[in-house]
Amino acid sequence: MGQGLWRVARNQQLQQEYGEHWDAGPGLDGDPQDLGMEMGANPGQAPPSPGVGDLPPHPHPRRHPQHCQGADIYQLLRARRGKEQQGFIDLEMLPPELSITILSYLNATDLCLASCVWQDLGHDEYLWQGLCKSTWGHCSIYNRRLPYGFSYRRLYMMLDEGSLTFNANHQEGISYFMSKGILVDHPKELAKFIFCTRTLNWKMLRVYLDERRDVLDELVTLHNFSNQFLPNALRDFFRHIHAPEERGEYLETLITKFSHRFCACNPVLVRDVGLSPDAVYVLCYSLILLSIDLTSPHVKNKMSKREFIRNTRHAAQNISEDFVGHLYDNIYLIGHVAA
Repeated sequence: MGQGLWRVARNQQLQQEYGEHWDAGPGLDGDPQDLGMEMGANPGQAPPSPGVGDLPPHPHPRRHPQHCQGADIYQLLRARRGKEQQGFIDLEMLPPELSITILSYLNATDLCLASCVWQDLGHDEYLWQGLCKSTWGHCSIYNRRLPYGFSYRRLYMMLDEGSLTFNANHQEGISYFMSKGILVDHPKELAKFIFCTRTLNWKMLRVYLDERRDVLDELVTLHNFSNQFLPNALRDFFRHIHAPEERGEYLETLITKFSHRFCACNPVLVRDVGLSPDAVYVLCYSLILLSIDLTSPHVKNKMSKREFIRNTRHAAQNISEDFVGHLYDNIYLIGHVAA
């Protein structure tokens, strides 16, 4: 059934693509001699004229079905072969703006392959600059005056090598970036680099941030939690700063920093709902425990909404039951806050 539908769709596409060949006449090329051959006339003899009672001949008489099918297939194959001989459009023949736009959809590997065919286009600096900034959104070298002969293509290779080095050893990776002049040893610059990069291994990143608390402080201030619901803000926070697998001093530090940042970004919510950094701290732990309870397959008796409200209200008395109930609904519908 699927192959039959595919053939029907393909035949319609061929008819539309080569429709001019269907209207070329009864012969292969619309030659009147072919018309005489099909009507039974001898070679070199004109076709018989119509009688008095005969109908005037149709400009394109209907051919025998079998002969019509074979001729049309031949025409299509011949026209298709002619199209294939023409080949693809050479990007160098197009306007430069259009060629650059087409190649901008390629990744680094495909662009290197394209540079084997179109050397000038494949080494275009605008393309490699876009690849660098789309993968590593912030580097200290972007804000400096670039020296003569600077190549974004070489910069991409160095950034990729530095990321691979960081994923194997975070100290050697940061040292590599600094030795190449890509990063400056400043907490804010390092925090921006981490915040705008998605190629760094989260385990190595967690170890690095645990060692560099000054970078962690700057990284927290880069988050904007304005007008975000508390569980969604916590998910956004843990997407950039991954939570440890076990509870400990580092997790407490993360939640403490998040609580102060969340309250600083939402002063109206703090005033209307009665939130404080201590209350947010308690709610974050409650959300983490609820996430584990609802998503873990090892927990058979899941916590109910009433139990969650009762336990949370016991720890944070100034929070309304409706707000705590919305927190439960969010975890129940969306899932873990630190997944």
